[in-house]
Amino acid sequence: MESEAQKASLFERIKGFFGGVKAEFSKIIFPNQEDLKKSTIVVLVASFIISLLILIIDTVFKFGLGFIL
Repeated sequence: MESEAQKASLFERIKGFFGGVKAEFSKIIFPNQEDLKKSTIVVLVASFIISLLILIIDTVFKFGLGFIL
């Protein structure tokens, strides 16, 4: 069985862990609505450009393999 000192130590470690979690949560900065809109637009535009590049590369490979075979 665990001694009283070991049980107290376990509870102190758990208390310290949750104290650290609370301290880290206080450091979080959530974006405002304007920043969120800008970031969303950047992600959508980047995704569209990358998908166009993949389409172009795929079409080139398809044409190239069709020409070779």
